[in-house]
Amino acid sequence: MNIDGLINGILDSYDTYGLINRSETENFPNRQNVVQVLSDLQSLVFPGFRTAEEICPSNLRYVTGLKVNSIIATLTKEIEKALLFTMSSKVQDKKDVENSHCFKLAEKTALALIEEIPEIRRLISLDVKALLAGDPAAKSDEEIILSYPGLEAILVHRIAYFLYKNGVPIIPRIMSEHVHGKTGIDIHPGAQIGESFFIDHGTGIVIGETCVIGNNVKIYQGVTLGALSVKKSLQDKKRHPTIEDDVTIYANATILGGETTIGRGATIGGNTWVTESVEAGKKIFSQIQ
Repeated sequence: MNIDGLINGILDSYDTYGLINRSETENFPNRQNVVQVLSDLQSLVFPGFRTAEEICPSNLRYVTGLKVNSIIATLTKEIEKALLFTMSSKVQDKKDVENSHCFKLAEKTALALIEEIPEIRRLISLDVKALLAGDPAAKSDEEIILSYPGLEAILVHRIAYFLYKNGVPIIPRIMSEHVHGKTGIDIHPGAQIGESFFIDHGTGIVIGETCVIGNNVKIYQGVTLGALSVKKSLQDKKRHPTIEDDVTIYANATILGGETTIGRGATIGGNTWVTESVEAGKKIFSQIQ
């Protein structure tokens, strides 16, 4: 078979099976664009750490302005596509979607995220301090920013969570799954996470959509904060546990259930299985169910 025949076979499969994402506005967001925006956002939070660029007092405003304008332009387009795609699946009349002012809503959300950057920087600075204080191997803030996968996962989550809680579909999940692939840390963008969050090592951590985590919480590798049941009918219910302030959860512990609360200051030992609430200050080193 010649090359044209091979190409025709592929094109025929596009018609038969679909699963093609064209570049028109009304189609699905583009993963590469979202990942590029995420990279620019990370560089905005930590200038000079994420990309090979010269940062000095004389050009900092210029470099920041370039990134801000690039983020707003690309993110607005991708949010608009996400909104249009989601709404068109619920609305029969295409004109109803076109009249929904998705572009203005997308632009407003992109601008709101840029406005939120100082607050995200405040939160991530506390996360850096928590890691520096909690990990004896950590030598400096700079080492943590450059090399700790836990911090990268937390930063991406704080960005994705802002978009998630502001009603942006699809894009927060693309961001969270991108960093999941890089770090092995799986945090659903809907999870609520407080200040000074500490993730050590991190590989294999899973934090579910309806999980609520307080301040000064420490979590080690392999921890699962999951659901007791994954039935589709429970998607609008709280399925994942609540972790109150100052809790430490050691490696490979599994805590399940939307009604399960780990009380303030409690310690959950490694390899434990917990499906019932734990009192404040209590130390658990055996199976609780």
